[in-house]
Amino acid sequence: MSTSRTSMWRTVGDHFEPDDGADPKAQRQLRAHLEKIDYTAYAANKTVMAAALGRIDLPKFERLALATAKCRARWVAAGVAVGEAGQTPTAVQVQELAQMRTAYEELTEVYNAMRRMVERGYLAHSAS
Repeated sequence: MSTSRTSMWRTVGDHFEPDDGADPKAQRQLRAHLEKIDYTAYAANKTVMAAALGRIDLPKFERLALATAKCRARWVAAGVAVGEAGQTPTAVQVQELAQMRTAYEELTEVYNAMRRMVERGYLAHSAS
């Protein structure tokens, strides 16, 4: 397995890389076994995601994008308002900003997850 460092995060490659010293037949058997494991995970994801989310279409992405944009706008507007007051923000204001930022970040992660699900074939989708 290969590893690399990007920024401050260490990432580990998630694909089979044969050991150069290993027996070719053993490598093929391991690769076939890993492919079965990967397919099992794919099939499980496809079944669970389809049952939970149904068919994904552009209007679902659009509604999610609008909700995310509204959260972001609300968070930034609240931060600007705190800054324009010219005072140090109160603990309550900071907590409210943090909650708004968290909502925006969570919806962003939902979008990324849903997009990955479509990209990986876990969810049926339509272009309309």
